[in-house]
Amino acid sequence: MAGHIGIVGCSAEGAALCYRTICTEGADLLGGAHRHPEVSMHTPSLHRYVERLDAGDVQGVADLMLASAEKLARSGADFLICPDNTIHQAFDLVQAKSPLPWLHIADEVALEAKRRGFRKLGITGTHWLVQSEVYPGRLRAHGLDFARPTEEERIAVGRLIMDELVCGIQTQAQVDYLAGVIAGLKARGCDAVVLGCTELPLILHDGNSPLPTLDSTRLLARAALRHAAAIRP
Repeated sequence: MAGHIGIVGCSAEGAALCYRTICTEGADLLGGAHRHPEVSMHTPSLHRYVERLDAGDVQGVADLMLASAEKLARSGADFLICPDNTIHQAFDLVQAKSPLPWLHIADEVALEAKRRGFRKLGITGTHWLVQSEVYPGRLRAHGLDFARPTEEERIAVGRLIMDELVCGIQTQAQVDYLAGVIAGLKARGCDAVVLGCTELPLILHDGNSPLPTLDSTRLLARAALRHAAAIRP
């Protein structure tokens, strides 16, 4: 059949989109109606991550991720993914002690950007993510340039994500504001935008964005499908 995917969840909306993508697109890859790899997911209470992010406690974030990784390893998962860009700040600390291998969300985005011929990416997401080195470090490693929104925009987008999208609230006003942020990145020479929060693809896509979008959630899910398909029991 295929390998067993372990999902280290953080926020519900993004994790659910990743899970749904794996299950709905699995049939195309595995060649049969309703087929998809085995999937297990573990998610601690979101407030535990938020408290550690607010405190700048990267090791605390890593500890939560590792606790999920251990539980997923015991469930039989072959490898792990995390459909949350922000907590990838702790990825290096996690990878060093993880019981299982991981796919990195920013690497999958960078690979897709290169495949599509993009050179300079705008980074959107929570304020924690955008001010971090999660994407800049990985994009540089793949020979890609990048730009961040202004500090004012980072704070506003972060509030929009954490106070609204994470809670399942979706409005046209959100789309309009984000389109303005992306238009500013386009004016600074970006030729594509990273939807670097796993909730952003719920409201943004190529049809309503001033720049082509790189949907981190679905790109990670599809990479996990390919990886799982290559594992034969």
